[in-house]
Amino acid sequence: MAPGYSLVRYDNPVLVSRSDVVASAKAAGAKAVGGAEQKKGLPSGSKKLPPVEDKGRAKTPSQTEDILNSILPPREWDESGQLWIQKVSSTPATRLDVINLQEQLDHILQKRQARETGICPVRRELYSQCFDELIRQVTISCQERGLLLLRVRDEIRMSIAAYQTLYESSVAFGMRKALQAEQGKSDMETKIKELEDEKRQLEQSVLELKAKCEAIEKREGERRAMEERKHAEEIAFLKKTNVQLKVIYG
Repeated sequence: MAPGYSLVRYDNPVLVSRSDVVASAKAAGAKAVGGAEQKKGLPSGSKKLPPVEDKGRAKTPSQTEDILNSILPPREWDESGQLWIQKVSSTPATRLDVINLQEQLDHILQKRQARETGICPVRRELYSQCFDELIRQVTISCQERGLLLLRVRDEIRMSIAAYQTLYESSVAFGMRKALQAEQGKSDMETKIKELEDEKRQLEQSVLELKAKCEAIEKREGERRAMEERKHAEEIAFLKKTNVQLKVIYG
């Protein structure tokens, strides 16, 4: 599919045949192999930007295009079985172009409803495109300044990626802690329910024991009263017998 709208200025797309792509790929591979044989000390797969000309020498348009293509690679897409390539524009920017870029940025930010504060992927994407366009404009007038801005851009992206990784790991850590707390809460609720059941059982046991104590006290009180009454009757009988015996044998 064709790429969407971008704030970076590109040239008109060019239709490329498959044979041209294969031939250019083979040529690039052969050139890479030859360079590797000449410079064995250079690690394989390392990517370097085209060399920058000395200050005293004029910069050719092809050199500027090579640096621009290294900084902002061409966009490629298939459409109806045909390969299209769109390279970044090497046309110098005027003051009016910068003003139009600012207006386009504000318009697209409003159109895509980007947040003004906080984390917003839409705002981040648009500002990244705007920064790439500024790098393109600066590189055309001064290659050294454009390469330095490229380093700044890569450093910013690396820092954002590190912060994003840190944020994702912190979110995962928070989720784990929340799940652990939720599991601990469930265990505590189960334990509280068990303790409440045990408390009710103990309270029931206390009531039963109190009832038993009251029954025993009542039964023992009646028995003690009966024994005291029998003891009093025996004493009275013995006193009466004693009096009668004194009268008889007096």
